[in-house]
Amino acid sequence: MKRKRKEVAAEPNPAEWEARSLERFKPLLNEEEFKQLVEEIRSPLPLAFRYNPLKTTRETVLGLANRYHWSLEPIPFCPTGFRVSELEGAIPVSQTLEHKMGHYYIQEAASMLPVELFRMTAAEPELCLDLAASPGGKTTHLVSRGEDHSLVFANDSSAGRIQALRVVLQNWGALNTAVTQFPGEKFGAWFADTFDRVLIDAPCSMQGLRTAESHDVRPVTDREISSLSRRQANLLASAFQAVKVGGEVVYSTCTLVPEEDEAVIDAVLKRFAGKVEVIQTNMRAPGVVSAGGQEFDPEVQKSIRLWPNRFHTAGFFACLLRKTGNLDLPVASPPYRPLERTGFSPLRAKEVRELESNLLDAYGFNLAKELDRYRLDLVGYGSRVYAFPERMLVEFSGLPIQSTGLLVGEQTADGFVPAHEWVSRFFNSFSANRFVVPEEWIDAWMRGENLTGPAVSQQNAGSILVMVDSDGRYLGRGKVSGERIKNLLPHRLV
Repeated sequence: MKRKRKEVAAEPNPAEWEARSLERFKPLLNEEEFKQLVEEIRSPLPLAFRYNPLKTTRETVLGLANRYHWSLEPIPFCPTGFRVSELEGAIPVSQTLEHKMGHYYIQEAASMLPVELFRMTAAEPELCLDLAASPGGKTTHLVSRGEDHSLVFANDSSAGRIQALRVVLQNWGALNTAVTQFPGEKFGAWFADTFDRVLIDAPCSMQGLRTAESHDVRPVTDREISSLSRRQANLLASAFQAVKVGGEVVYSTCTLVPEEDEAVIDAVLKRFAGKVEVIQTNMRAPGVVSAGGQEFDPEVQKSIRLWPNRFHTAGFFACLLRKTGNLDLPVASPPYRPLERTGFSPLRAKEVRELESNLLDAYGFNLAKELDRYRLDLVGYGSRVYAFPERMLVEFSGLPIQSTGLLVGEQTADGFVPAHEWVSRFFNSFSANRFVVPEEWIDAWMRGENLTGPAVSQQNAGSILVMVDSDGRYLGRGKVSGERIKNLLPHRLV
């Protein structure tokens, strides 16, 4: 007897999924605003970027509009953010020299909100934690808010996402950072009452209602939402345990599902009653006080719900909170691996002086000044030299990390070769040993090709040159070898 073939229901198409997603949010808006929401999400999501104040200035960024045929519009809640319209004949935002060199980070405007909520200045170095950091956009934002003087831990539980996080931080030129790979739920017990500020941009269902490169519209079930909500509450609890009394926590998601947003804040307020409070901000975008038959603590209205039709962004949720009392949660000892077991060792004073003299003579770069300014120590690993945050070495030297600080360069048979990331970060201070690449050679150079020509033969063999264009923009490093300048651009930039 033949068995009947089990019929499988056809999966809804993207338009049907979008309609189903919208129905979830219809009860949260009045009829007129719901129509506005539907109309808004049918239009393309505006392109946006946040510039890197460690490498460039607002004035220089505004000048890019003329160079590349862009129209720039400031993002009201982020002083370093701009929306971009690419005009006719424009160079795409993702293909410029400045983007390759880490002068700005392409990021949807709503994602710039969480870090801006922290009430922080660069006047006093702090200890910050990004609990779910990859791919690193918000980590670079934290670094910039503290002008790279605060030590920022960038943690992600996924091994597959760590490399992308490391590359983003290197390209940004971040010095005072440490990348770790641990479950975020454990950080609170390991480092109770330790951090000044903690960001938890929580893993979520990504129901922001507008498609972005990293946030596709996709089907999501109630079961998935329930599972995510439980994990989000646990991550937020860990964040609160890790932050000092009086310290700030920002919770955010790229979803508009209340179970993952206001309900998570409500759960933490109930769990830590009298020990956690929501801080009112200047944003006029209140959270909802009820959804799906559940009533929330009225304090959740102080959170921020970015509906796409109100701010021309993707849907987003964020909330600024403060820890007001001890939580009395269980603590545990963190993993331990002493630095000497990793192969890294501090440079001797004589080696530091020699390197400082080398860079000053060859490039006019004052290494000692920058080490003191950013509180860094030089550490060796084989022939390589890194600048590690002093605070990392003093307070967290036994914590297993994926990376920290920034590569300064490498000692070779021909002498010390400064690293691309280091020169890119401090390019304006590398005043000597520059080579101006003729305009007609630039495209070939940026494709990774070597340079030859009469001007090359005039350079000292074996020397490392800082390559620039006629406008003084950094184009990477080159090594003089015979009748050519060998291209030392990192492969990822070619």
